[in-house]
Amino acid sequence: MRINRILLSTALVAVALVVQVGVLARLHLPGAVPDLVLLVVLGLAMVYGHVAGAFIGFGAGLLADLAPPSDHAIGRYALVLCVIGYAAGLTRPDKSRHRSATLPLMVVVCAAIGSTLLYAGVGSLAGDNAGNTVGIPLLLFTATVYDLVLAPFSVPLVMALARRSESGPLAGESSGGGTQSGALAGEAAYGWLSTGSGLRMSRPGRGGRTPRIGSQRGGLLGGKANRTKTIKGVKRL
Repeated sequence: MRINRILLSTALVAVALVVQVGVLARLHLPGAVPDLVLLVVLGLAMVYGHVAGAFIGFGAGLLADLAPPSDHAIGRYALVLCVIGYAAGLTRPDKSRHRSATLPLMVVVCAAIGSTLLYAGVGSLAGDNAGNTVGIPLLLFTATVYDLVLAPFSVPLVMALARRSESGPLAGESSGGGTQSGALAGEAAYGWLSTGSGLRMSRPGRGGRTPRIGSQRGGLLGGKANRTKTIKGVKRL
């Protein structure tokens, strides 16, 4: 991934994780905890694509596994968000812009349900049945409602920042560097034509006439001095 993608993704995931652990988890809402980290992963994946979404989801899930208070196996939520980020990135349009908010909201609903089921499934395989004490139906309902409430305030902002990072200063510098190198190449080619061949570009004279090439001292039929200049011009390249 590009440097601007890595920096933005790290910053957004870190902020979302701090808010989720320090604020949302302490509200003691019934059922599930509002998953702000999931919404950040979804917003980034719908702009960057499925490959970047998988990497971002795995990194965000691993940070969530390591963040205190962690009561589950490390790597459990990383696997879940990796799959969810990959699936959300598949909905990215060709121009990285969604025409309406219907598809992102559907992605949020599917991700809330899918992440809850995957988390419970991986936990059951690992021998962790903590979700059974609360009830899977209640977790699915509350997770979907909480994520839908937070989605209009978080997902559009994340997607806007992601699009802005795609056309940020780093991309501009790379394109500007290419333009500058093209200009330098053009100047080098012009220097090769003006010095290496002995031709001189002159302005049109009076009456709109341009002096002939054969009438100039630096023509192709010059003497040894002109040949020496040709060799020096090639060495300067």
